[in-house]
Amino acid sequence: MKLAGAPISWGVCEVPGWGYQMSPDRVLREMAAVGITATEFGPDGFLPASPADKAATLQRYGLAAVGGFQPVVLHDPGHDPLPEVDQALDSFVAAGGGVLVLAANSGLAGYDTRPVLDDAGWQTLFANLDRLAALARRRGVTPCLHPHVGTMVETLDDVTRVLHGSAIPLCLDTGHLLIGGADPVALAEAYAGRIAHVHAKDVDLALARRVQAGELTYQQAVARGMYVPLGRGDVDFARIVSRLTAAGYDGWYVMEQDAILPAEPPGEGPLADVRASIAYLTSL
Repeated sequence: MKLAGAPISWGVCEVPGWGYQMSPDRVLREMAAVGITATEFGPDGFLPASPADKAATLQRYGLAAVGGFQPVVLHDPGHDPLPEVDQALDSFVAAGGGVLVLAANSGLAGYDTRPVLDDAGWQTLFANLDRLAALARRRGVTPCLHPHVGTMVETLDDVTRVLHGSAIPLCLDTGHLLIGGADPVALAEAYAGRIAHVHAKDVDLALARRVQAGELTYQQAVARGMYVPLGRGDVDFARIVSRLTAAGYDGWYVMEQDAILPAEPPGEGPLADVRASIAYLTSL
């Protein structure tokens, strides 16, 4: 199993007002200390902007680059996402990050609301996905789309539209799919051949259902602990790993337990949950 980390497990997120942002030094030191050998980049500003400096920073901590999460507006016919993604790919190439994880940014702040797309918006989104996938491949990077709460691709219906309207592979984010109303196990079983990357999450389904019902915003639910260590929630991750392995999946499993921190954590802080998830994954 190719196991990697992500700064969001330490509460580092691109959303303004998300919570206390831990320093890169502490996050990367703790990743290395717990035995993680590769990581996604994290949001803009977490690592140096220069591609060469970004690569050098990870090397100092003994970490390889997996790639990273890139939210971009894909549905607006007046916006061309290709230049910004092409620029972002400079860091992927410099650091050896092999996976571009796209998300269909709503254009709004945060992940609590999103607009509704008409048919023209969907066709624009599909065309941009295929353009960006081709761009990534030309630069030696594997593209995939990340269904994500509060983006234009969130629900099972959204994911199904993408699977039929575009050729882009998927990032199977087991938590966001469950919160969005999809069954990540069923998707892994039905579309194993379309899955190029995995974000490994586990979820407290009771809190997820409150998000689905509109009783809590996504951010409120995360702050209340909706994401839990792997093996302690309601995602049948063992079955997902079994199905993907049987289908020949050899990509990354990136541990992600989205966290919101009120302040610099004393003691281990989020590292305790990361340790628990590593223990669960290695047991599989």
